[in-house]
Amino acid sequence: MRVALFTNNYLPFCGGVATSVETLRTGLEAAGHEAWVFGPRFARGETAGPRVVRYPSIPAATYPEFALAVPYSRRVAGLVAALDVDVFHAHHPFLLGPAARRLARRHGRPLVFTYHTRYEKYAHYVPLGRPVVETLAVRLSTRFAARADAVIAPSAVTRDELAARGVTGPIAVIPTGLDLDRFRPADRRAARAGLPVPAEAPLVLYVGRLDPEKSVDRILPAFERVASTVPAAHLLLVGHGTAADRLQRLAGTLAACDRVRFLGARAHAELAQCYQAADVFLFASETETQGLVLAEAAACGLPAVAVRAPGCEEVVRDGETGVLTKGDSMALADAVIGLLLDPERRAAMSRRARQIAECLFDVRLMIDRTLAVYAAATARAGRAVR
Repeated sequence: MRVALFTNNYLPFCGGVATSVETLRTGLEAAGHEAWVFGPRFARGETAGPRVVRYPSIPAATYPEFALAVPYSRRVAGLVAALDVDVFHAHHPFLLGPAARRLARRHGRPLVFTYHTRYEKYAHYVPLGRPVVETLAVRLSTRFAARADAVIAPSAVTRDELAARGVTGPIAVIPTGLDLDRFRPADRRAARAGLPVPAEAPLVLYVGRLDPEKSVDRILPAFERVASTVPAAHLLLVGHGTAADRLQRLAGTLAACDRVRFLGARAHAELAQCYQAADVFLFASETETQGLVLAEAAACGLPAVAVRAPGCEEVVRDGETGVLTKGDSMALADAVIGLLLDPERRAAMSRRARQIAECLFDVRLMIDRTLAVYAAATARAGRAVR
């Protein structure tokens, strides 16, 4: 099968969608299929892939590291026609999503759409009135999903939201998978080699973008409370984003500022070491459809403290693999403190988190289920699966 993946986010941009698309691409290729990625062109830092096609792009005014693809290209249209693609898979309802739909309809192929993002939660990046942008984001993304031949949702709550909005077509729940040989438990002391934390210090970890929608500004005051109770505790933040400078200034005002470290962005392949080195994963976002970093933490046997919110609740099992709390810093801190002071409870959660990751997040499950969606969509379109 030849699949065309259309995405507004792709490497070298770091983020959950880019990771998900790359995981899908490599998984399809490993299963013997041919996957082409159609994404934006970045000003620098790109690596040339054998089947990666870049659309002309412009920098986003409100997020300079993000490139906005110009979704019209005769060169790309000609290439797609020559490829004889079997399935078009859109990963966004805007920009390159409609481009994928146009091409799919032109060539009589099915369109599959993965609803990765709660788009209304990103309205602050659009320089227009926020209520208007939120309403349009919901309306347009739902309409795109309704017009696709099949929809993939990363979580059951996302599937249910789409169904409640009137999407009547087939919606499959397929979380982004993980390479469980890479993301696995490992020796904590060995994992700390090269990281700026003492070998025996209790370590709290955050991994993700440093952007407003991730609510990292709740994590820093939460850690201050943690540090006042667990004096040896350290906080490690891995990622980058538009709020990085502001968050570093905020960290500098903490009494425990000397125990807070910002590592910046790390390649996805290097993240397992960070999870393996930590004692508790702390996550405050309420905008997730899946919470991929929570799944990565679980695969590494790392108990998590997260906000009780859609996307997080299906990864973190409260009291079993971590703790779900209210979204305020005090509640987050108290949950972290409770875990840091109870190593036996952490160890039990670690074992259970790995077990659940093996059942739910193996990348092979993701690929098998996605191929089943492709096959069903192709059959409904009256074409033979190859």
